[in-house]
Amino acid sequence: MIDVNAIDALLPQTQCGECGYPGCLPYAQALAQGQASIDKCPPGGVATVKALASLLHLDATPYLKTAITNTRPPALAIIREEECIGCTKCIQACPVDAIIGSAKLMHHVLADECTGCGLCVEPCPVDCIEMVTLPAPRYDPHLARDRFNQRHVRLLREEQDKHQAYRDKRQLALRADNEDTHAKQDYIRQAMARVSSKKST
Repeated sequence: MIDVNAIDALLPQTQCGECGYPGCLPYAQALAQGQASIDKCPPGGVATVKALASLLHLDATPYLKTAITNTRPPALAIIREEECIGCTKCIQACPVDAIIGSAKLMHHVLADECTGCGLCVEPCPVDCIEMVTLPAPRYDPHLARDRFNQRHVRLLREEQDKHQAYRDKRQLALRADNEDTHAKQDYIRQAMARVSSKKST
């Protein structure tokens, strides 16, 4: 089987999901296992199809028509900052953390790190993001891959922390319930002891 990393190295690292997979590496894995065709990457276009065909020892010809039809030129997301309401939805959608800002504050796209995936456009509730076509990509694919992987690790860690916080909260609640039950039982025992003491006198 062809090395997955060798396939991944030929992909544009836009992490756009247009291939039907959640990132370039999952697409590379599917290609390595023979579960996907080499013409599924619109940002990569004809050049990527030919490179993949060479690596995988395939004839690129049957795939070129689809690649030419679906090729998407390099792009850059631009936020019209005067219209931005600071909802953070674009930040959450960006697969490479190329948008900075915080809640209720203006957001900004890091132009040299944006892969032009367009995933930030749809979630924007005020339509203040547009995709601008570029003559050539401005981002570094290697950096984009690293940022995508770092984001993935961060999200996993945040999810684990959230589950741990939930478990801790449940444990505290159970402990509080147990302590409350013991306190009630102690109160009842003390009350019964007082009643018994009065009866015996």
